[in-house]
Amino acid sequence: MSQKLQEPTINKVSDLRIEDAKWITLKKIDFMDQMGKERTWEVAMRKTRGKAGVDAVAIGNVLLHPSKPPSTMIVIQYRPPLDSYTVEWPAGLIDAHETAEQAAVREFKEETGYDCRLLSISPVQSADPGMSNANMQMAMVEVQLEEGDAEPEQRLEDGEHIQRVVIPLSEFYERLVEYSKQERMIVAAKLFHFAHGMHFAQTQKYF
Repeated sequence: MSQKLQEPTINKVSDLRIEDAKWITLKKIDFMDQMGKERTWEVAMRKTRGKAGVDAVAIGNVLLHPSKPPSTMIVIQYRPPLDSYTVEWPAGLIDAHETAEQAAVREFKEETGYDCRLLSISPVQSADPGMSNANMQMAMVEVQLEEGDAEPEQRLEDGEHIQRVVIPLSEFYERLVEYSKQERMIVAAKLFHFAHGMHFAQTQKYF
């Protein structure tokens, strides 16, 4: 019998010593700017970056079904730094000896339960350049479904609680806007940027 889930709550926020941090460290950068002036910058860095030199991969996806419109699967999960649920595409950290392509297929299987076909992988992108050296790549994958397919089980790690939602691509932008209006719900920037770009291209006359 599965355990009944409750709303997550933050009990305490406290300072963390760098030597006690498992995943992230804080550094000071001394640099000289374009005018020859010496400056400093505070930067957060992940401790988990592997040999690929890339922290994470996000997985854009298209679900194809014989009798349903092309769709995409988003995931919703609680994020303690925001004390909110975030609406995202499946994503995850790249393991030490993985490529971004391998991580994309693995993470998609873990978070959604589905096998996928890799379509493309992006160049390395910055994730939050004003605060962190975190970087990532964007994979695009395709899932071919058949009539009568049952929803597969996820392969989540301990502590992960991820809700899967399938959205027709024709409703993508509008559904994300609706999510953003809900209490304690935030749409991840990279997901909204993709959907907004699709919407802009479809509604404006610049292309």
